[in-house]
Amino acid sequence: MKAIMAEQKTLPTDASVADFLDAATPARRRDDGLRLAQIFREVTGTDPALWGPSLVGYGSYQYVSPANPRTSGTWPKTGFSPRKAQLSLYGLKDLPAGAALLPSLGTYTEGAGCIYVRKLDDIDLDVLRQLISIAWSRADDPASGE
Repeated sequence: MKAIMAEQKTLPTDASVADFLDAATPARRRDDGLRLAQIFREVTGTDPALWGPSLVGYGSYQYVSPANPRTSGTWPKTGFSPRKAQLSLYGLKDLPAGAALLPSLGTYTEGAGCIYVRKLDDIDLDVLRQLISIAWSRADDPASGE
């Protein structure tokens, strides 16, 4: 019996990141999203793409799932989503250097693939910049360690 590989659903789109951020609600989330976009742009030196309907992603890399080596795809090196309940930050805890620095960030919770922040005032933005820089330096081969 042949295994069927699931098609990756979250991919870069041609949708406008600016329009997406301008439409974020509530107003606090929109303001934090615009501020995050500025910080990520400063650190990465690149413009974002909207991945799927709601992930503002910067750069990309090829990954292979450690849990299932037959699962691979493309994912943003780092990014965020200004969701209604909280901000989701991606790629900041994946590498050993980022995981080690994460406790200095401030108040956050962790999900499977991201960290959640209620508002930017709850975290140290200098530490956030360092975490983004670490994520941005990610090699295409996640098995390389960094």
